[in-house]
Amino acid sequence: MELNDLRYIVVEGAIGVGKTSLARKLALKLGRDLLLEAPADNPFLERFYAEPERFALATQLNFLFQRADQVKALSQISLFSRGVVADFLLEKDPLFAALTLSSDELTLYHKLYSHLQPHSPRPDLVIALQAPTDVLVQRVAHRGIRFEQKMRPSYLARLADAYARFFHNYDAAPVLFVNTEGLNFVGSPSDVELLIARIADMRGEREFFNVASID
Repeated sequence: MELNDLRYIVVEGAIGVGKTSLARKLALKLGRDLLLEAPADNPFLERFYAEPERFALATQLNFLFQRADQVKALSQISLFSRGVVADFLLEKDPLFAALTLSSDELTLYHKLYSHLQPHSPRPDLVIALQAPTDVLVQRVAHRGIRFEQKMRPSYLARLADAYARFFHNYDAAPVLFVNTEGLNFVGSPSDVELLIARIADMRGEREFFNVASID
């Protein structure tokens, strides 16, 4: 896979898996623009972690409109001379909705999603990050965002499983599945270099990278 041909790269995965850290590093290393989710701009998110049933719908709809607005510019991606690395895939938005909303709320969400018809260009590559639930729990605790500490391990487990099922069926773009348990994209620049080299070696539509298997 030619790195220069990767105009639109998406890094995805469950909370705590390292997607934003990796997206930042890849954008810097590859000379791409960076497009990040903005959870701090969602006024309902902290309240959602405190009272999930009460604030799930408001939180989800705020994210939906936010993400749809963010990817509008990507419809003109040919105008981006440097390309883009993003830390979210718009199509995964219903995944969170299915986990957090009641049946009536989910019906309403799908009606709004269908009416809005959000669309983003096909990524040239999706990097799907994965890690065991206990690793996700440790990383969420380590980064110390106060309201995230209320997140239950069972929620992270369900989220990780939902991501795994989503990408098992995802065929809209090439996918590199990456086990991040033994990787440190913040403190180990060599791990980022290893991943970039693995991307360059890709030949198939669905491939895997596990640092533990490298000798």
